[in-house]
Amino acid sequence: MAASASERPQFISSNGGNRSFSNAPLIDNSDPNQIIVPEKKSWKNFFAYLGPGFLVSIAYIDPGNFETDLQAGAQYKYELLWIILVASCAALVIQSLAANLGVVTGKHLAEHCRAEYSKVPNFLLWVVAEIAVVACDIPEVIGTAFALNMLFSIPVWIGVLLTGLSTLMLLALQQYGVRKLEFLIAFLVFTIALCFVIELHYSKPDPGEVLHGLFVPQLKGNGATGLAISLLGAMVMPHNLFLHSALVLSRKIPRSSTGIKEACRFYLIESGLALMIAFLINVSVISVSGAVCNAPDLTPEDRAKCEDLDLNKASFLLRNVVGKWSSKLFAIALLASGQSSTITGTYAGQYVMQGFLDLRLEPWLRNLLTRCLAIIPSLIVALIGGSAGAGKLIIIASMILSFELPFALVPLLKFTSCKTKMDSHVNHMAITTLTWVIGALIMGINIYYIVSSFTKLLIHSHMKLALVIFCGILGFSGIAIYLASIAYLVFRKNRKAIPLLASTNSQTVETLPRQDIVDMQLHGKAAASDLD
Repeated sequence: MAASASERPQFISSNGGNRSFSNAPLIDNSDPNQIIVPEKKSWKNFFAYLGPGFLVSIAYIDPGNFETDLQAGAQYKYELLWIILVASCAALVIQSLAANLGVVTGKHLAEHCRAEYSKVPNFLLWVVAEIAVVACDIPEVIGTAFALNMLFSIPVWIGVLLTGLSTLMLLALQQYGVRKLEFLIAFLVFTIALCFVIELHYSKPDPGEVLHGLFVPQLKGNGATGLAISLLGAMVMPHNLFLHSALVLSRKIPRSSTGIKEACRFYLIESGLALMIAFLINVSVISVSGAVCNAPDLTPEDRAKCEDLDLNKASFLLRNVVGKWSSKLFAIALLASGQSSTITGTYAGQYVMQGFLDLRLEPWLRNLLTRCLAIIPSLIVALIGGSAGAGKLIIIASMILSFELPFALVPLLKFTSCKTKMDSHVNHMAITTLTWVIGALIMGINIYYIVSSFTKLLIHSHMKLALVIFCGILGFSGIAIYLASIAYLVFRKNRKAIPLLASTNSQTVETLPRQDIVDMQLHGKAAASDLD
């Protein structure tokens, strides 16, 4: 039974911070139409957990991924495939921790940040998270505009404006319930996969070279490190950690120790399945690009396109080398990717705002605000720089996401270290240690790249010495602040906290799903369960 408001466990804190939640962790009445996981252990329970992983996987195959994948294949053939493999494995570990945090504690990552940090750090973390959501939305806007251009010859800048209509699509989908929405997202993911499997079949990349690129790490040539960071940023996105920890709260799971461990296990399997499909799609995109741009009979005009390949040029390249139908298939996949990413981006933004600020907006208004912030820079770049400028903006957005990852990853690691440990049978310490190593490597690569790139920019610039010194002081001060912020999050000692929904000794006690999370997904409509 659900506890009364006075009996619900609260955080026990020892220093200042935002310690209370105005939204209750539990609700006092049960909706029979919610997605309910039976208490009885069975492999059939897995189907109740299907859904959140596919919503999360969309971020790994959005237009930003396609852009960086195409450039990686065009410039370095299959040499950067290992980055996709490493990033996908890292993503599975990180996303499983995010899901576990929500399952065990009943609160998502943004809410834990609000409870743990004082007002100023909490506000700054919210700003960084919102920037990540907008940076994620920019590739979706540009990718959808490119897809409309390929399919209907609509100018890119007009396509950018038309992407605002995706808000209406999102509203239309929400009224049908979370299950149908999750099935639609899964359908779009398989549509994207099918399109690139067909492309892969006709482009005929060399299997031996593909396997060599997957399992032999190498970074050769100028710009390989920057492109590798863009690939990493496009794969492991900070807003996805907030999203996954919130999506799992839409299920009603048994609150027994067995039920919680089963939920964590099935969410891991479900995430692995969805991310494996996303991994294969990314490998297919790089392989197609690498095979097409390194074809022996490539014309000089097509070879020039490969040197500065973006989403729009890829369409013409595929049409010239493989066939017109190939261009249309790519456009369909791109459109499906951009539109499905809109849904997950809106959810992530809503959870971030609700969690950090305890502020909720109507989903259509939240989508409109985020989309407007993404449309403005995309429209300016599309008008001034054309499709080439828009393509470069996608790369910049992906790199921003990579640099912002520590500000979501470090809090997640700190929270999961003390809140989601189940028992000795769950290799929690090993997983946490592995994730800390992954996070340290990502942060180390980012820091190395930003310092080395900024230093080269100053050395090779033609500015006057005084201006170079001023820019150097300004730039390295910014880097120092960036490092200090990460260090604060890493070394700050968290307050001891009681997990909000700790498991009980009972094998029959259940908790209700978070009604506010369900409402955000359904816009006030109840989800129809597909299980008896």
